[in-house]
Amino acid sequence: MSRAFNFCAGPASLPTAVLERAQQELLDWNAIGVSVMEISHRSAPFIEVAETAEHNLRRLLNISQDYAVLFMQGGATAQFSFIPLNLQRGFGRAAYIDSGHWSSKAIEVARQFTDVEVIASTQGQGYSRAPYQEELDLSSKFDYVHYTPNETIGGVEFDYIPDTQGMPLVADFSSSILSSALDVSKFDLIYAGAQKNIGPSGLCLVIVKRALLESTTASGHLPEVFNYRAVDQASSMLNTPPTFAWYLSGLVFEWLLAQGGVTAMEAINAAKAKKLYSYIDQSEFYRNPIEVHHRSKMNIPFTLPDKALETAFLDGANKRNLLNLKGHRSVGGMRASLYNAVPEEAVDALVEYMQQFKQQHI
Repeated sequence: MSRAFNFCAGPASLPTAVLERAQQELLDWNAIGVSVMEISHRSAPFIEVAETAEHNLRRLLNISQDYAVLFMQGGATAQFSFIPLNLQRGFGRAAYIDSGHWSSKAIEVARQFTDVEVIASTQGQGYSRAPYQEELDLSSKFDYVHYTPNETIGGVEFDYIPDTQGMPLVADFSSSILSSALDVSKFDLIYAGAQKNIGPSGLCLVIVKRALLESTTASGHLPEVFNYRAVDQASSMLNTPPTFAWYLSGLVFEWLLAQGGVTAMEAINAAKAKKLYSYIDQSEFYRNPIEVHHRSKMNIPFTLPDKALETAFLDGANKRNLLNLKGHRSVGGMRASLYNAVPEEAVDALVEYMQQFKQQHI
């Protein structure tokens, strides 16, 4: 069987080596005669899976014990609600930076639980860039400041970490975590849905400074399974977690370490993105709408000169096993997601096809 090149934004490609190992272990994991999906999450064998996964994640991102690492359910979208519920510090308002689709969604949900002030937005620029540091209005005090470092749909990536003047910084790293070096100490809370660079859907990582949790006044009626302090104290096992997703994520962490860690992945990902952007820019046929200094290395949208060509482009791509290139319905066009598990050969194949398609339609 030949594996296709999958450019899906999520659920996204997983490393072939990880899938092959999971396939080998599916019916008889660790020679115990059953699948890892069929054992208790409180059993010693699965506790070892969970602890090893956390240990390897801490190694990959150099996460100190000052931070809790939570393996939660509900995806990143659930965190849109959990964050304002957990991070109450007495100010009664939170600051959000609006840079695209997912930050806008986070703002919409957070408004159900706290007063939200949008301290900067590039909606007026068509989300063609991220807001600049000097545009952030931090003249008030907030419970926290939230931003989305990489907008999966629009392909916008911040080229800086916001200076919040000492207020807690919260970041949705769903589509860029583990793709490049990251100084976790610059953040108070990082969250990331698993289904892009971590593992399969069903799991969300939350990396949160324990000192922040101790300083919050989260209301007593906050459901226990949504309460970060309670989840940390229970080692993410207040209830039955998505054990198979946790196990597969652990395999991905092992794979990343074997590749040389996030520093090695950063170089590979930069090369992949440069190759595709360079062709788009010189083609005079395709176009990327994002300002160069804020272009995402993970999610690369591009348009064709005539919208009527899109169906033919996608049909031709599918015939060549170049899958899931259709852009999000909110922005249209095409989008190639180049997560860690997408090999450079996939980008080579895509560029070759784009060249052929251009020649056929100019």
